[in-house]
Amino acid sequence: MKTQEFLNLLESNKDKSLVFEYTPNQYVGANYHITEVKHIKIDSVDCGARTDAWNETIIQLWESPKELDKREYMTTLKALGILNKVGKMKPYDLDSEVKFEYSNASFHTAQLFVNDFDIQGQHLIVKLAVEKTDCKAKDACGVTEAPLTVEAMQGEPCCTPDGNCC
Repeated sequence: MKTQEFLNLLESNKDKSLVFEYTPNQYVGANYHITEVKHIKIDSVDCGARTDAWNETIIQLWESPKELDKREYMTTLKALGILNKVGKMKPYDLDSEVKFEYSNASFHTAQLFVNDFDIQGQHLIVKLAVEKTDCKAKDACGVTEAPLTVEAMQGEPCCTPDGNCC
């Protein structure tokens, strides 16, 4: 989901509580805070020696240990207020992908992308998911979608000095 789409989603659901599902049926606690918004510029080179660049908006969620008994979630209106204030200080790239950085005692720190959302009663539930790593240069590296068997690879070098990579 793009940053503009996320802000629009909040804007159109101002009367809802904002709930994050970080893995199926596991929710960020109602004691969460938005503790940081990062405007990330990625400048990369993939394993096929191709360059790429893009921006991301990363919103960090943190559960306050002093508010473990809290039962009411942050409202979308409050989250929108926080994010709008950030946008005035450091403008967003509204076309950038929005991700959420989160962890807890039983879930590793991860940057999660928005997979979907659902409205259940007075809750706007933002469904997050882990993004799997992938080879962006499959064609340049000769990577096939189906894994090669050991027999199919015998006699062929894994990498060559002239650019065969991965």
